[in-house]
Amino acid sequence: MLIATWNVNSIKVRIGHLLDWLKHVEPDVVCLQELKLTTELFPFDEVGELGYEGAVYGQPGYNGVAILSRLPIEEVIEGFPGEEGQSRVIEAVIEGLHVFSVYAPNGQAPDSDKFKFKQRFYRALREHMDGLGKSSEPMALCGDFNIAPDDRDVWDPVRLKGEIGFHPAEHEWLKHLTDWGLHDSLRLVDDRGGLFSWWDYRGGGFAKDHGMRIDQIWVSDALKDAVKKAWIDLEPRGLDKPSDHTPVLCELDW
Repeated sequence: MLIATWNVNSIKVRIGHLLDWLKHVEPDVVCLQELKLTTELFPFDEVGELGYEGAVYGQPGYNGVAILSRLPIEEVIEGFPGEEGQSRVIEAVIEGLHVFSVYAPNGQAPDSDKFKFKQRFYRALREHMDGLGKSSEPMALCGDFNIAPDDRDVWDPVRLKGEIGFHPAEHEWLKHLTDWGLHDSLRLVDDRGGLFSWWDYRGGGFAKDHGMRIDQIWVSDALKDAVKKAWIDLEPRGLDKPSDHTPVLCELDW
């Protein structure tokens, strides 16, 4: 099973990029974030022509998450209390695997109310996981977590320490997931630094490779040994009018 996650930063703007990518890469499951449209406006017909069923949880103009699958989607759950009325989490069971598409809050600034919301979100996400089951069950949390896990995951760890996405408090919140029994799939197979999934539009971030790895696929203990390959696909970030994020993929022997 090939799983991918991609913050498309507006499905309307990036639909051509998404469809071309689906045709070329042919992932089995794709988790999308920042749809920026309501559920009924999602291009179900276009992705359906490529063989994908869609579970979509949209919102006008902001946020929005989806799960696309070439395999049957079951037991769809839209949202959870920690998103506080925003469309940030959708879940589904696919071939016995519990899949999440997650769009965590950005946090804006460490002294802001939005940073406090981000903290509440991560606390609630951990509580939600506790209520779902144990890490001995197959689960994959995929999405834009808006936190780079460690020094390898940012272009300048000294300069960025304490900034949004690389703040010590955020690393504590991310630890809620690892303590539960989740593993960063990329780091199970690749320990290199400089592997990024997001580059700021401003200041030529992509050209300079001033990036951060804030998009991840986390797998439960049950899937740890099933991860055969994990990587970041840089090609979509170099397209005309790209998302500021690029797809992250994980191949499971599942």
